[in-house]
Amino acid sequence: MKATKECYPCLERLVRQAANLATQDTELKTKAIDEGFKLLKAEFSVNRPTIPVATLLHRQVRTTTGNTDPYLPIKEAEVRMGEEFCRRGKNNLGGNLRRCLVLAVRGNSIDFFKDLETIRADLLLPVKFALDNTKVLETKLKKTREILFLADNAGEVFFDIPLLKKLADFAPVTYVVKQSPVQNDITLADLERFGLNKDLPQVITTGTDTPGVDMALASPEFKAAFEAADLVVAKGMGYWETLSELPAQSKVFYLLKAKCQPVADSLNVALNSYVALLR
Repeated sequence: MKATKECYPCLERLVRQAANLATQDTELKTKAIDEGFKLLKAEFSVNRPTIPVATLLHRQVRTTTGNTDPYLPIKEAEVRMGEEFCRRGKNNLGGNLRRCLVLAVRGNSIDFFKDLETIRADLLLPVKFALDNTKVLETKLKKTREILFLADNAGEVFFDIPLLKKLADFAPVTYVVKQSPVQNDITLADLERFGLNKDLPQVITTGTDTPGVDMALASPEFKAAFEAADLVVAKGMGYWETLSELPAQSKVFYLLKAKCQPVADSLNVALNSYVALLR
């Protein structure tokens, strides 16, 4: 998915947020924002996805401020919220494949641009897929031998677990997280830090610090796993923004909430629609 003009102010907002999270030093914060805006002006283009640009912006803020994980407090809060939500609704967890997909995509309401109370309210809203390929997925799973599950935000892991267990009824599942911090995405270190490993299958990383996954920067291990998988479940907008640039292979199952207008428009759905799309 290529960037649109609407993406530019969103990336400016991202720079400000990352800098504000990274340091309380006013001068350092101002420097990080100024340098971030200069980098954004130089790198932004509607001829490529936003993800490579966002990656550079995050790296610049981390380098300037010396904070290697500015979003850690947000991740901690979202993990607590996700665990609490799923624990309270434990009688509604699991079940058939569709119910597991609905729970997993419900977790994609977690958004680092929103406050926790707004997210909690969003998590309680009904989930209806505007694009619904769940029946196609059910058919595909019967012939699937290897599944790759691309994780998104830290707080979503609890929402993913029932789906991971359901998918494992069909084929071995590998859970993919980020190698190092970027935004509120779950990393290998976060799994250890928050004690999330115990309910997960085999885990590997993308080998990157990019939102979604920039295949030009991904590790050989990830690329090999992606190539070998019969089915790739790609959670969240970042993977749609990046992997939709690849030729359609009828093996990437996008599971997401379209939380911004450019993504919604690219999928031809309304803003905040839920999507379950095999491409």
